[in-house]
Amino acid sequence: MEFIQFHPTSLYSPGENPSFLVSEAVRGAGAVLKNLFGDEFMHKYDERGSLAPRDIVARAIDNEMKLYGHDYVYLDCRHIDLDFFKAHFPNIYDKCLSKGIDITKDMIPVVPAAHYVCGGVRVDMNGCSSIINLYAAGECSCTGLHGANRLASNSLLEAVVYGHRAAMHAIEAVKTQDIKNEIPDWDSHGTAAPEEMILIVQSQRELQSIMSNYVGIVRSNIRLKRAFDRLEIIYDENERLYDKTTLSVRLCELRNLITVAYLIIKMAMARKESRGLHYSLTYPKHSIYQD
Repeated sequence: MEFIQFHPTSLYSPGENPSFLVSEAVRGAGAVLKNLFGDEFMHKYDERGSLAPRDIVARAIDNEMKLYGHDYVYLDCRHIDLDFFKAHFPNIYDKCLSKGIDITKDMIPVVPAAHYVCGGVRVDMNGCSSIINLYAAGECSCTGLHGANRLASNSLLEAVVYGHRAAMHAIEAVKTQDIKNEIPDWDSHGTAAPEEMILIVQSQRELQSIMSNYVGIVRSNIRLKRAFDRLEIIYDENERLYDKTTLSVRLCELRNLITVAYLIIKMAMARKESRGLHYSLTYPKHSIYQD
């Protein structure tokens, strides 16, 4: 679970997670990153400016936000031909309009977003993981088709090709499987509905904050150690809650998120270099951007 991918520009909406990705192709089409003062800043970090690779762009945005205490930066598309933009990025155009952003007059507020599970599950040529009958395809898989700076084209290849190969393999594999039908129903004896759902909700928020702030775009040994220590507290609290609480989707989701976070942090702590998206302040001199 050591790989982590960044999408440099995700639409920022106050009070919401940055879940809508603004394609890197928008930068390729001429969009320019600017701070809240309206000044271009990417030239300070890379001679390619807003066309720099996603790892450099993500770290530059992160640094600009921390430098001035801002919650986001801008992606300026106002100079791009409107017909061209609507033809090539119709979903982005519509999403911006739904948020009251007219790209001909307004700049798009963006923040870096991280895909934490990107490239984490090692698979074979059929998408099979080391766990029998468990397949992985797309961003969650580690196929060897990308390096430390995977781009969207590689993701598409993995999702389509490996998704298809996994499906074809599963169709044949299921024919030889012995299906267990005598599995008993879940025994919830001795448990009760959670008295306060806020306990689960708050733990999830804390987990999201830990991963974003300490295991996100810029890491260090100190940040990873702090993340690990905080995660242990959440793990202990959640296990006690799990033992006495009636099973629910939210509780299982939180338990799984904690497990995945643990694996990511452990693998990040084991890495002793900066390579592409895996950037650590502790090992900056080992950085290799072209991978």
